[in-house]
Amino acid sequence: MKKIAKNTNHLTIIVMLFSLTFATQSCEQKEVTKEVEKEVIVKSEKPEYFLLRPEVEKAYGYSHAVKIGNDIKISGAVSMDDEGNPTAVGDLGQQMKNCYADLEKILKHYGCTFDDVVVENIFTTNMPLFLEKAAYRNEIYTQQFPTGSWLGVKELALPEFMIEIELEVHKSE
Repeated sequence: MKKIAKNTNHLTIIVMLFSLTFATQSCEQKEVTKEVEKEVIVKSEKPEYFLLRPEVEKAYGYSHAVKIGNDIKISGAVSMDDEGNPTAVGDLGQQMKNCYADLEKILKHYGCTFDDVVVENIFTTNMPLFLEKAAYRNEIYTQQFPTGSWLGVKELALPEFMIEIELEVHKSE
């Protein structure tokens, strides 16, 4: 009789462990199922284009900036006047300042600052001279520097241009 009771106790314990294991697995499966059932809604954003110098940009065939959602892509800024004529010819330092002044206008249009810039790519026809002038960027980026690249190039759109700066921006809500 003791042997039957002992076997019954063992059998009861095994059945309880099996039941607990099954119940735990069943709960985990339900949680996984709930996660799979979540619906992901992707909001389609219409691009918003911005022309800094409409006549010049139409003539050359580009938009200076486009915003989609919280992201803004800004075409390379060069040192030019409102008619598209190069300015500060031969003065890379002043051309750089002129580029940043134009970029700031575009950022302000979208309610942004240089603190929102996440990528900055600089193209220059004179890398050694740019490196001498690069410290000016400390006045532009006062919080942190964005990622990006500095590229030495043979030429830009017009021979008088010595530098071109393009940006990518992320505006947090």
